[in-house]
Amino acid sequence: MSRRGKAPEVDSGSMADIAFLLLIFFLVTTTIETDAGLDRMLPPIEPPETDVIIKQKNIFQVNINKNGQLLADDDLIDIKDLREKAMAFLDNNGDGSCSFCKGKRNSDSSDNPTKAIISLKNDRETKYGTYITVQNELVGAYNDLRDREAQRLFGRAFTDMEAEYLNPETDADMKDELKEKVKRIQGLFPQKLSEAETSSN
Repeated sequence: MSRRGKAPEVDSGSMADIAFLLLIFFLVTTTIETDAGLDRMLPPIEPPETDVIIKQKNIFQVNINKNGQLLADDDLIDIKDLREKAMAFLDNNGDGSCSFCKGKRNSDSSDNPTKAIISLKNDRETKYGTYITVQNELVGAYNDLRDREAQRLFGRAFTDMEAEYLNPETDADMKDELKEKVKRIQGLFPQKLSEAETSSN
């Protein structure tokens, strides 16, 4: 009768090294997705020393209720019409001081793009998807007008220039050139988007 010996042991001395190498491999090759947020400039901590007087006609009021209905300057509108209405407000040129504006120069609407403010107010029960869609349409209104002026001045879209400027792989000399152009276009149509306190009804 043959005698069975002990089963051979597996050498586990290098298992820790293998696990460590695998960990490094996954850390190096894994990309972490980051959620895109809303680009907003927060107000300064200290209030300004002098009160700023803003004419009511220079404020474009947008209200969203809990049912997702949209009220823009007291008119009930569909979300798909919001961008066009916001662009008409921003590009109005009521005081005639804007040489590049193509608006209707309505005296009851905004004086010029530098004075125009869009005020957004939503209900606490407003759906997040509706809120983001409205935000996108309002920012899209600014971008469309900026694209128009960038095409006129530099022969290319503002959104393309801004994306190239923000790209970390863009050459430093190109970034310096793009920075001046991007700032100039942003100065023509400064994004003044204010969010009023949400209502609970």
